[in-house]
Amino acid sequence: MDTGMTAAAAGTIDVGGDLTVNRLGFGAMRITGQGIWGDPPDREQAKAAVRRAVELEVNFIDTADSYGPEVSESLIAEAPKPQKVYGT
Repeated sequence: MDTGMTAAAAGTIDVGGDLTVNRLGFGAMRITGQGIWGDPPDREQAKAAVRRAVELEVNFIDTADSYGPEVSESLIAEAPKPQKVYGT
């Protein structure tokens, strides 16, 4: 069910004093493989999740080198997205 609500509805927060992002972000830990290790079972589905988050106006993606390791970053880089996404 699509309610039409986006991450922008949660308001904004300042990060580091000079970056304002929507309060609702996307945690990239779960787009990796089982146990947060290696590639996910379906890379296209993982990239679709990133694209959907951006469509919902998420503009901060939280990730870490250890997710995969380095898998979440490559998936985020491969998923086409607007330029105003901050994170990693």
